Amino acid sequence: MPKAKTKKGAAKRFKIRSSGTIKRSHAYMRHILTKKSQKRKRQLRGTGSVDQTNARQVRSMLPYAG
Repeated sequence: MPKAKTKKGAAKRFKIRSSGTIKRSHAYMRHILTKKSQKRKRQLRGTGSVDQTNARQVRSMLPYAG
């Protein structure tokens, strides 16, 4: 059986933490920031986790990650 290929778009967006959860960044922070409130932009900073309902799909796109 051939080696499984990593989805490169997913590899750039997700990292697997040592605890096994999947790290992701928030959307809506790239452009058109002037009309967004300061509170909204502040809460979009940093990283979040992929929801457990989507974790299996993300893991299948990253066969060799962690």
